[in-house]
Order: sequence, then C-alpha cells, then structure tokens
Amino acid sequence: MPKMKTHSGAKRRFHITATGKVMRMKGNKRHKKSAKSRRVLQMDEHKFPVASSHRKKLQRLLPYGL
Repeated sequence: MPKMKTHSGAKRRFHITATGKVMRMKGNKRHKKSAKSRRVLQMDEHKFPVASSHRKKLQRLLPYGL
C-alpha cells in the first residue's frame, strides 16, 4: 500500500498539540501592520483551537497528524 500524502497547505496552517488538539492562527492579518498597536500585534500571534466539527476533514488532510 502506498503512503498517503499530507496536504501541504494544511500542514502549514494547522499545528497539533501533544494532547491531540488542532490549533490554527487567525486570518486576515497580512496588511497594515504599521497601523496596529503593539497589543493587537501580540494578539495576532495567539493560536486558537479548531472546531470539532472540522475534525473529520482535517483527518483527511493530515493523515499522520491526527
């Protein structure tokens, strides 16, 4: 049986924790960085858990991660 391929876009966008949670970053933060305050820039770096309803789709995209 051949190896399954990991989706290259998904492996960049999602991070899997040691407990198995899938984390994501917020989108829409590529422009106007100079206009943002320091606190808002720090908040942009936080990771957020992915909804459990997306787990089945992510399992297909990241076969070895979940």
